[in-house]
Amino acid sequence: MTRRALVLGGGGNTGIAWETGLLWGLAEQGVDLTAADRVIGTSAGSVVGAQITGGDSLEQLYRRQLLSPAELGDGDIPVASISPLVVLRFGWYLLRSRGDLERFGRLLGRAAVLKAMGGGLPSVAERYEQIGQRIGGLTWPDRDLVVTAVDAVTGELVTYGPRGPEPEVSLEDAVNASCAVPLVYPPIRIGPRIVIDGGVRSGSNADLAAGCDVVVALTPVDRTIGPMRSAASMLADLDVPHLVITPDEGARFAIGKNVLDPSARPPAARAGYAQGRELADEVGELWARSATR
Repeated sequence: MTRRALVLGGGGNTGIAWETGLLWGLAEQGVDLTAADRVIGTSAGSVVGAQITGGDSLEQLYRRQLLSPAELGDGDIPVASISPLVVLRFGWYLLRSRGDLERFGRLLGRAAVLKAMGGGLPSVAERYEQIGQRIGGLTWPDRDLVVTAVDAVTGELVTYGPRGPEPEVSLEDAVNASCAVPLVYPPIRIGPRIVIDGGVRSGSNADLAAGCDVVVALTPVDRTIGPMRSAASMLADLDVPHLVITPDEGARFAIGKNVLDPSARPPAARAGYAQGRELADEVGELWARSATR
């Protein structure tokens, strides 16, 4: 049986909106990527993965992204950002990692834990409340949904899901861990582990699609930087038919400079929707061909 994978990369609030709009734009044209046999979600992509496997229709999810922050319930939350200082620290730890991704995860994980201990970040309770606004009440689907995170102590990739090595971990915990951007949001404790954003290892973790026969990856922010590899690079190694979709010029303009700004959600969602409609033929050809192999 042909197995199809949908990879949903990280990209903040605007990434959630762009991916949701793109999926709905494709679906309106008859291309339903949510029927994938495996869904892999990293950071923002974990939110989208939880939502599209959770029962609500794509149209409902898209319409939610068009709501203003006040209407969606996060209008009074201080706007976070990945500041230039945070970017510089990321770059410094990448240099110190000497091409070792797990070392990078350990360095950044330690910094994230110390930052959280020193204050100045949202509390874990606040983060759970914010994520709950997006996936509240959802539980793991009877699907092959994979949510990624990184162990802050060992730097190792951690995966959660109903068919993964730790099915007892709740969807709420897994998504909060995957969205725990170091130095911006607090790390999350799950059992014996302290975990941080899965995007520390990769913006997409597209190599987790190994074993599937065709892959479509939606990657709002995904590039090769040092040891961190892009979805295109990972999927080329898998040697399977694949398509990597990144924001086009209109979407990049709509997303703006701060991917965590909730006010940019509506324009990012509309741009994703328009891009999905434009790409429907190309994506549909790959998706349909794989279904009949």
